Amino acid sequence: MPGSKKRRRNARHAKAVAIAPRPVDKLRPVVRCPGIKYNRRVRAGRGFSLAELKEAGIPRKLAPTIGISVDPRRANLSQESIAINVERLKAYRSRLILFPRKSGQHKTLDASKEEVQAAEKEHGKIIKHLGKVLPIENIRKADAIGEIKRSDMGEGTKDAYRTLRLARSDARLVGVREKRAKAKAEESQTAKK
Repeated sequence: MPGSKKRRRNARHAKAVAIAPRPVDKLRPVVRCPGIKYNRRVRAGRGFSLAELKEAGIPRKLAPTIGISVDPRRANLSQESIAINVERLKAYRSRLILFPRKSGQHKTLDASKEEVQAAEKEHGKIIKHLGKVLPIENIRKADAIGEIKRSDMGEGTKDAYRTLRLARSDARLVGVREKRAKAKAEESQTAKK
């Protein structure tokens, strides 16, 4: 349809104006892409897990009302991912200015009158997209861990492969060696008699 691109753009602009001081999008967590090929990359996820919200001190029912997306099905598989997303939530919470719903009726989480007035003065500087304020950045290939040279390794790690193989064979032959040592001890006992 002709003009649909412009129509969509105008609709996005109208929505941004209607919800004025609030950002257009919701805050999303940092998650790793699935699969061995892509898991070095990070991207925006569907929503924060309940464990992350709990650790950040944000009630699960309050989170969607203040612009945080929640995914109750998501499970955290590592402490690193929890730490990154909790830090993201705390950074968002520190920047957030909650306007009171009704003028004159302040609730515990609402911003003070001075903060609200300061935010209204800076109306042109209000953030439309959270991606600009709290971006999700991937590590550059140059900064990622590369190949380690043998000269960089410590003295104890010269023959790591051989050390691992010896440890494996020692673990495998424990019973056989004990049996052999016991038989040898019994043989020496009978020889002494």
